[in-house]
Amino acid sequence: MATAAAHQTARTQPHTEQAGGSDADEAYARVFDATVAADERIEPRDWMPDAYRATLVRQIAQHAHSEIIGMQPEANWITRAPSLRRKAILMAKVQDEAGHGLYLYSAAETLGASREELLDKLHSGRQKYSSIFNYPTLTWADVGAIGWLVDGAAITNQVPLCRCSYGPYARAMVRVCKEESFHQRQGYELLLALSRGTPEQHAMAQDAVDRWWWPSLMMFGPPDDESAHSAQSMAWKIKRHSNDELRPALRRHLRPPGGLARPHAARPGPEMERGAGTPRLRSHRLDRVQGGPQGQRPLQRAADHTTQARARRGRVGTRGGRRLRGQTQLWDGSGAGMTNTDWPLWEVFVRSRRGLSHTHAGSLHAPDAEFALRNARDLYTRRGEGVSIWVVPSSSITASSPDEKDPFFEPAADKPYRHPTFYEIPEGVKHL
Repeated sequence: MATAAAHQTARTQPHTEQAGGSDADEAYARVFDATVAADERIEPRDWMPDAYRATLVRQIAQHAHSEIIGMQPEANWITRAPSLRRKAILMAKVQDEAGHGLYLYSAAETLGASREELLDKLHSGRQKYSSIFNYPTLTWADVGAIGWLVDGAAITNQVPLCRCSYGPYARAMVRVCKEESFHQRQGYELLLALSRGTPEQHAMAQDAVDRWWWPSLMMFGPPDDESAHSAQSMAWKIKRHSNDELRPALRRHLRPPGGLARPHAARPGPEMERGAGTPRLRSHRLDRVQGGPQGQRPLQRAADHTTQARARRGRVGTRGGRRLRGQTQLWDGSGAGMTNTDWPLWEVFVRSRRGLSHTHAGSLHAPDAEFALRNARDLYTRRGEGVSIWVVPSSSITASSPDEKDPFFEPAADKPYRHPTFYEIPEGVKHL
């Protein structure tokens, strides 16, 4: 590879310490600049400026934190999803977001940062995450709006990162973007279903779209002339497009599902400044979104334990939500509802692509064998890890107790003649 050869050449050049620095550092810097200019990748063992490393750690850490924090508002709706299908989709999405965070933490570790240090900085407020995840998810339609708008903004921002100059980050983004595309389609389909439902469901979907539009637009960061890092990141080709280029790109590609109206922010108004160039956001709208001393606010509002608040939490949606919640029950024919807490436990065994036998992968709850098999597929083999799955009711498994291993296995120890060491293999007998 040209990059590795160039770095090797720079290492073999003689260097002498001078008052202003070393010749070796200058040689490394020239190789680094040439590599970036040639659109080649910088790898973990290559020399890189300290500022480049620090910028990558800051950006990758913020990205990873956003993936982990971002799954929490949606995870709150898993137990309140209106149907089993919606619950399974949302569970898969939340699991994907956790996996994205792990990809990115691993990429940050290639730069010398430890995962524990990054999490400590997140908890102490020394590192940020995307402030959009501070907004509460008030209705079930918010899950669809997050998928369509927030994940749509994420895809617009992250697809160019697949060509990032730092190799591990770019390769991680290729996999992340594939799954984010599914998330956006899931959100679009959810909003489409609500827009074609009752008038109350249509109004709930429109309200969610209106509330999430501005925060989604601000996911790209401040205007370019107010961004402290954008210009240098583009010079190093960590970023490929500026914030002011990405924002209108999202607006151009959004087509509201069903009969929903286009978000009000898409129309020219007093909140947008228009000139000869690209429309830019006025600072007062930016301040409205980035509240708090560092653009951060508490993730969710404190719980309200009043009688009125408990009544609101009992509903799914803004109005008429009890009809939706009724869909979460499965009927066994006797007229009694069965919730997921009553479902039997199933043990899952998966045969990997390179394996010859099934191994235990985990457990899950499901109402019957067909649902257990489908849920096991979505939960344990979503990335093509297996070729065959067994699901067995936990109640049908008879197992020995680990606490009784000594008396249980003692009879086998009394039969040493079963071992092949007691027999001589005759010559000429092969493969015995």
